[in-house]
Amino acid sequence: MTERVDALVIGAGPAGLMAAEALMGQGRRVVVAEAMPTPARKFLMAGKSGLNLTKSEPSDAFWGKVAGALPRTPGYFDNREAFGPAEVMAWAESLGVPLFTGSSGRVFPVGMKASPMLRAWLERLRAGGVELRSRWRWVDLDGGFGFATPEGRQVIAADAVILALGGASWPRLGSDAAWEPVLAGAGVPVAPFRPANMGFRVNWSDAMARVMGAAVKGVAIHAGDAVSRGEWVITRQGIEGGGIYEVAAALRDGAAGRVDLAPDLDISALAARFGKPRGKLSLGNWLRRVLGDPVKVALLLEWGQPLLGDAADWAATAKALPLRHDGPMGLERAISSAGGIMREGVDEGLQLRALPGVFVAGEMLDWEAPTGGYLLTACLASGRRAGLAAVRALSGR
Repeated sequence: MTERVDALVIGAGPAGLMAAEALMGQGRRVVVAEAMPTPARKFLMAGKSGLNLTKSEPSDAFWGKVAGALPRTPGYFDNREAFGPAEVMAWAESLGVPLFTGSSGRVFPVGMKASPMLRAWLERLRAGGVELRSRWRWVDLDGGFGFATPEGRQVIAADAVILALGGASWPRLGSDAAWEPVLAGAGVPVAPFRPANMGFRVNWSDAMARVMGAAVKGVAIHAGDAVSRGEWVITRQGIEGGGIYEVAAALRDGAAGRVDLAPDLDISALAARFGKPRGKLSLGNWLRRVLGDPVKVALLLEWGQPLLGDAADWAATAKALPLRHDGPMGLERAISSAGGIMREGVDEGLQLRALPGVFVAGEMLDWEAPTGGYLLTACLASGRRAGLAAVRALSGR
């Protein structure tokens, strides 16, 4: 037996829940189906160390960090339905979640956690008549949208469907891209998935053992046109953290990385520091005196070999230290993914051209953005855009 609803949302992450919020009300029956036992697991995981909701900066600068063909579509972010940093902050506060903006412009809940926001959000959706079904995994398009559930196979038909199943990163939290063969079989063009916001593998020498787990602070990474001043971490597997993620796409796509160990000094000022007599200091102690940080010294000794020449050569190396890596870490450890449903597969309302009445949101689409508020805001924006387009479809407009 096929169940009939007005609107079906598949996937209860930020994009899917935002689409459900746009759809609820006006007597519609809205069902959200989620494969995992609880909703928004990736959202909760991302918020464990402090939920970076968005970043307070001008719209052009903000959306310029979102890459891919889809966001560059005229009108995608700059029309009356735009949902950028200001709108995200107002929406969060409407849930009763107080926010604060850090010195870098990043916006966080005062309590720093994702769980209070999610609880308030789910309560709003329940009050609006949205029904959430857990452990409902979408598996096919046979006679409707078929699900594997604890009660066996169930089929739902809906006048409008929003797909918000995520990309291919962190599969243990539900984003396993199991939807790809189903949609590809229906004629939807899908670009191959690649890791995004990921770390990079590094085969460290034994000398780096003493700084494993240390944070790298006060440096700048240059990769192509991308520049990052954020912190990152040296791990046994390689390098990870926000400062790496901001330039990860450029590094992944072949740009050479360079680390400026003293970004607040010009090369002549740094050369003057290197030019002071070393005296009887060991190499390590001398470099710590010049650079002021044993972690920077370790990186200089690791990546700067051979270290030869005068003060000007030392300064030039420290200002453009080659970032040597052995490739990106895989999708299973990436925070997000690039690739997914291609621009030509959807219209401006994110409706699938191959499946009219079916809309797509979030990381299923072929775009990417760094962490720091950009990724989450773009997911919310795409969910709202798809939800409002589905509302228009349901209204016959």
